Amino acid sequence: MNTKIYLGHLPYATTADDLKTMCAKHGSVTSAKIVNDRETGRSRGFGFVEMATAEEAQAAITGLNGTPMDGNTLLVKEARVREARPGSGDASMPNPRPI
Repeated sequence: MNTKIYLGHLPYATTADDLKTMCAKHGSVTSAKIVNDRETGRSRGFGFVEMATAEEAQAAITGLNGTPMDGNTLLVKEARVREARPGSGDASMPNPRPI
C-alpha cells in the first residue's frame, strides 16, 4: 500500500523530479507532485510524494524532515487525508445556498 508524505517549505524552484530524487534515497517513489497556484502557475512551496510502503515513507520523513534545502528548512510529515469542503464539487455535501 502506498503512503503519501507532505513536503513543505520547499524552494519555489523545486520540481517534481527533485522530490523524486530526494525521496528515492529512502525507498521506492510511486509518484511526486509539486502544488502550483491556479492563477499564476507558480509553485506554492509544497508538494506530495507517494512511497511504495509505510516503512519507506517513514524513512523519508525521518531522513528529510528538518534538513536544509537552498536556505529553507524542510518540513516533511505524513500527509493528512483531505476532507471534503462545501463548494468543492463534492456531491455528498448539501448546497448551502438556495437555487
